[in-house]
Amino acid sequence: MMDTLDDYMLRRPPTASRPLLGLTVLVVEDSRFASEALRLLCQRSGARIRRADTLASARRHLMVYRPGAILIDMGLPDGPGAALIGELAAASPRIDVILGISGDPDLHKTALAAGADGFIAKPLARLADFQRAILRHLPQNRHPAGLQVLSDDSVTPDPLAYRDDLCHVAEVLQGSDAGAEIDYLTQFLGGVAHSAGDAGLCAAVEDLALCHRRGGPPGPELARLSALVKARLAAGPMI
Repeated sequence: MMDTLDDYMLRRPPTASRPLLGLTVLVVEDSRFASEALRLLCQRSGARIRRADTLASARRHLMVYRPGAILIDMGLPDGPGAALIGELAAASPRIDVILGISGDPDLHKTALAAGADGFIAKPLARLADFQRAILRHLPQNRHPAGLQVLSDDSVTPDPLAYRDDLCHVAEVLQGSDAGAEIDYLTQFLGGVAHSAGDAGLCAAVEDLALCHRRGGPPGPELARLSALVKARLAAGPMI
């Protein structure tokens, strides 16, 4: 049977310009915008990417194959990413590289306490940061031979991916249980808005999160957030 292009790429040794050649990365991330950034980072680095958008989907993937590295968002629709990190950190054989990712830098300690090798803060844009975070924990025999100079380039995800994330938020906000999903909304949209550089939306998310922490009624903050999301969707892609 003829080999596929993926098969050929997985057999090639890593190079200075594509230091992650031969590596399969499983990305567990529900944001389309963040996933698109990671797809571009993997592509530029030579890695093959697979994606799961929930803990349940990730576990199904892991029943079929074992990636060389896994990047897990700390807040997913069906639970905290720390739960999956803990499972994988205790598994044998262990995945070579387990990293937590989040737009909330305070979750760095949570990821490490759960058993992650490291943490990448969103926005995910700089090629050197991404490659360094993975190479730091890969076995030495998986590194490129010779002197390695990491690229300082950045990637820019498709604005349509940001719009997809806003559409998802709009659906959640329209649901009858939007008030019960504030933790998920603030985590998800906070990371997306931060990654996209949307300062106005970031501020609205922070106001909602603060109100929620204080135990106040979230009605006005939810209404403001909903209005901002609707305005951005009406305006079309902005980044």
